[in-house]
Amino acid sequence: MTHKSAAIIADKLTKLYGDLLAVDGISFQVDEGEIFGFLGPNGSGKTSTIRMLVGLSRPSGGRASVLGYDLPGESSQAKRYVGVVPDSSNLYDELSARENLLFMARLYGVPRKEQNSRVHRLLQDFGLYERRDDLFGTFSRGMKRALTIAAALVHEPRLLFLDEPTAGLDAAAARSLRRLISGLREKGMTVFLTTHYLTEADMLCDRIAILVQGRIVRIDTPEGLKHLIQDQSLIEFSFRGDVSALLADLQSRLEGGQAALLDSSRIRVYGGDPPRIFDAVFQSSRESGIGLESASTIRPSLEDAFLQITGLSPQVMAADKGSGKGSGVGR
Repeated sequence: MTHKSAAIIADKLTKLYGDLLAVDGISFQVDEGEIFGFLGPNGSGKTSTIRMLVGLSRPSGGRASVLGYDLPGESSQAKRYVGVVPDSSNLYDELSARENLLFMARLYGVPRKEQNSRVHRLLQDFGLYERRDDLFGTFSRGMKRALTIAAALVHEPRLLFLDEPTAGLDAAAARSLRRLISGLREKGMTVFLTTHYLTEADMLCDRIAILVQGRIVRIDTPEGLKHLIQDQSLIEFSFRGDVSALLADLQSRLEGGQAALLDSSRIRVYGGDPPRIFDAVFQSSRESGIGLESASTIRPSLEDAFLQITGLSPQVMAADKGSGKGSGVGR
């Protein structure tokens, strides 16, 4: 048994699929009561790691424990105290909200005398009590996501795995769910969170692990990650046309700076000497005939830190977010 203050311990955890090394000897610890972010683009090993931690897949090497139970040998004991929220719902359209939660309560072995009271409380906590008798299939996307999280809490787990909780939600529904997730921490629950939204990770997470090609490249607090680039200049340039084709030319002119395309008309330059950066951008703009609209220095964000650490732009994460790939941890 591991130390009780560690909700998750991974030690050189490895997963092979044939010749594909999906998870490459990663080590990390998640403390009880923290929200731990697990970030990286699709194909980085997030899903494979989660599948091992929730007992759906056997590690090819290394070891892991969840809530003091060694995996995979004691995964059935660990599951009693773990909730899993997949990236797509595992509930039933033809059942009402209340029926879905009661079904999950029975599935998790909640004592019969406690089932109704737990379901009642969860429906109230998640703002769904007025819709308790409505079919799940009639719910909005945000309400479906909320009920899916509620269902994972019906057996009162100590650890919750949350996969892309706000993907595809409108701004209001996403804000509501983030408040609910923050509330779980206040109740002492440990949350293992994957998200493509870097601003969401910044708001919610106590610490963040960044995963690239099966390896953890950095673990730190959001502030610690941002501090890595605090001493660098960050300048954003907006243009009057599509500057995608200019990126390579501009990068060749920068001495010590790194240019990244934010969208078709915006470029952000990290590091380097600001006067030289302005000269290079102005020259590139004049030669291309694409007018420069504005230039501004900005404070580093978690997105900027992510780019600096991984070399991958946040747009890669955004593209993955809409890919529709499932996590394989649901029904």
